[in-house]
Amino acid sequence: MADTHVQIFLVTKLFLLMGIGVLLRRRGVIPEGGQKLLTDLVIDLILPCSIISSFLMEVTEERIRQTAVIFFLSLGIQAASYLLGLIAYRKCEPAHRTVMQYGTVCSNSGIIGTPIEEGILGAEGTLLAAVFLIPLRVVMWTLGISFFTRDMGKVPLKKIVTHPCIAAVLIGLFLMLTQASVPSLAEDCLETIGGCNTALSMILVGSIVADMDIRLLIRRDTLYFAAIRLVFLPLLVFLACEALAIGPLVRNLSVILTAMPAGATTAILALKYNADAAFASACTALTTVLSLAAVPVWCMFLQ
Repeated sequence: MADTHVQIFLVTKLFLLMGIGVLLRRRGVIPEGGQKLLTDLVIDLILPCSIISSFLMEVTEERIRQTAVIFFLSLGIQAASYLLGLIAYRKCEPAHRTVMQYGTVCSNSGIIGTPIEEGILGAEGTLLAAVFLIPLRVVMWTLGISFFTRDMGKVPLKKIVTHPCIAAVLIGLFLMLTQASVPSLAEDCLETIGGCNTALSMILVGSIVADMDIRLLIRRDTLYFAAIRLVFLPLLVFLACEALAIGPLVRNLSVILTAMPAGATTAILALKYNADAAFASACTALTTVLSLAAVPVWCMFLQ
């Protein structure tokens, strides 16, 4: 279906960035307190700018008609992912459950998936991927973040709703749907700040990995999560598309984007909300490595 060079290049880049984070942490450039500072910087500024910037796209009636199917399919995938996260990990360690639930909802479709789809389908793939990611971004910063905050009695619902990333989704949706004009200087600032997201997020994850027990990579829960994220969930999407007689273009794009590894925000939010950040980093690292094999296999299967 496609050359795998793009995917290999992107995943290699992510691991190099993680490696830089490991090196900086072990050399003391990033102290333990520095991880919290980087976490707050990513979540409160860089990610919101990246989210708003991603919504600044032209929407015409023709494109709305063309992308309606993939939008509602993505909405269904997010609902299924959320429900799967509630029921699939009941027998897993309680400390791991929250991380696994969020990682099931939040994939790395934006960082890795979009460039891969662009390489496979060109500009059409970029547009469809952008639309596919809209429900994912809304769910991951609303229902997804509730996995980390629901057991924290001191965190009111208002604080969750006004989370910077959730606010960014709402602003982005408003700008996209109204096609409101954004000053070029403001747009450029959003793109410049948001462009730091991949590098800083993966460096932060690397700094967490530096403190991680490497044995977490081969723990039962880590391997089980990888199977759900890279095999079971995309298989469900494929079977649903076949049952609904969805065309091959939308089907293939949806399956590949669903088969992406856990997003870096899994580890970042775990650190921010005092969940098991080491386990979250292990899940992110393992699924990213295994995606080197999983995504090409899915591409061949979808031919």
